[in-house]
Amino acid sequence: MTETSSFRTSALSHRKPTRFRLAPDAAGRAALAESLDLIDLPELLFEGEILPAGRADFTLKGRLKARAVQACVVTLAPVPAAVEEEVTRHFLADYAAPEGEEVEMPEDDSSEPLPEVIDLTEVLREALALALPLYPRAPGAELGEAVFAGEGTEPLRDRDLRPFAGLAALVRKTPEEGG
Repeated sequence: MTETSSFRTSALSHRKPTRFRLAPDAAGRAALAESLDLIDLPELLFEGEILPAGRADFTLKGRLKARAVQACVVTLAPVPAAVEEEVTRHFLADYAAPEGEEVEMPEDDSSEPLPEVIDLTEVLREALALALPLYPRAPGAELGEAVFAGEGTEPLRDRDLRPFAGLAALVRKTPEEGG
């Protein structure tokens, strides 16, 4: 098992898997945390193997484990997150990107062109970014409601913007009211 963070694809074995283990030190975690706009990244481990797949292709299979601290989207308070993800990437020598104006993406979008160098740090960064909560919230944090209205007008509230909000009022109307 190697601690290397990048592999030249021309040097990878086509007969046996290449195992890897990437556990960045404090400086590496701090740089990664900054690039992902995290408060802290106290724990990070990415390990697995790059397997030959056919004559020229490779499949990366790994496990990402991390503890991260994100800012709450409402209060900016620290919100801890634990990540344990299986990571799979298929590097294809004859990869053809979908063409056309409207392209239907395949269900398995883990395929990409075979690069000259497989950069594990970039694979780790992408996998971690996708695994972290998009909108972390601290316990008890509520967004509330902003209300704006010009002078002399009634403010428009969130409940008024619901598509079927008017139906309830129509149903409650009595026959004398024309309902």
